[in-house]
Amino acid sequence: MPTEAVMGLSSLAFLSIFLMFFGLDRLISGQNQTIEDRLDRYANRLVQEEVDPANKSQRTMLGGLGKLAGGRGTNKQLATDLARADLKLTPGEFIALNVVIVMTATLLAFFLGRGNLIFALLGGIVGFYAPRLYVRRLQSQRLTAFNNQLGDTLILLANSLRAGYSLLQAMETAARELPPPISTEFARVVREIGLGLTIQEALAHLLERIPSEDLDFVITAINVQHETGGNLSEILDTISHTIRERVRIKGQIQAMTATQRLSGNVVALLPIALGIFMFIFNPTYLSKMWQESCGIMMLIFGMVTITAGYFAIRKITDIEV
Repeated sequence: MPTEAVMGLSSLAFLSIFLMFFGLDRLISGQNQTIEDRLDRYANRLVQEEVDPANKSQRTMLGGLGKLAGGRGTNKQLATDLARADLKLTPGEFIALNVVIVMTATLLAFFLGRGNLIFALLGGIVGFYAPRLYVRRLQSQRLTAFNNQLGDTLILLANSLRAGYSLLQAMETAARELPPPISTEFARVVREIGLGLTIQEALAHLLERIPSEDLDFVITAINVQHETGGNLSEILDTISHTIRERVRIKGQIQAMTATQRLSGNVVALLPIALGIFMFIFNPTYLSKMWQESCGIMMLIFGMVTITAGYFAIRKITDIEV
């Protein structure tokens, strides 16, 4: 039997076994879900880990997979990244999905590259980083949408406070009247307060999920007003005007630098896409690049200069407001 067929069959068998245990674990963990796990969906509570060996033996496979990939700090950071992207996945589930994507991309690149191990390695690298880049993109899109809605939200909060609402009632109104993602986040803040957290703790969790400088400014103002007193509606009006102006200026900058950012993406991706196309349709022509020492040096030099040029363009077009 050919080597490619053996490798493909063994990889598919491993993938099938992995998915079978993954499904069984999800079924068992879903039946044995505790009240604390349900509450953690709505509030970031700190649950003390049990040291009883009987409780340790009940850990699920996905939790063990998450601990295998990194320590508690790594899992916490991954959970924070998933929350910022609004992905309903646990760290263990994300790592399992990443493993499946790496295997699929490796096999696909191996067969497209006609059994070339270098191509398979590149496919595995792409499969490893692609989910993380996707999460970062979702985070960026969600953060931009939140910042664009924050100015109007502050106006709604200020008007609600003038009408006699409390701050919690004003946030409930914002969660009911405004579109996502800001309505989703304020609804979660209201739920956390209903579960026993203070307003300061719930807003701190909101800032952890939405790392926005404008939101940090708003939360600081609310906390100071809570400690010292004052007219919160006027404070929110002033902050809203500042945020709306910043959003307007950022939009103008994005429009003026759109061509430069697109040019940087094209310049960086065009040589890579052309090299992959040539290797697939004429591998003997391009294989000379890594069969000779001069070709390897040219590849390294090309990748370094392309990467440097891409980041230089991004740095020039990234204007802080």
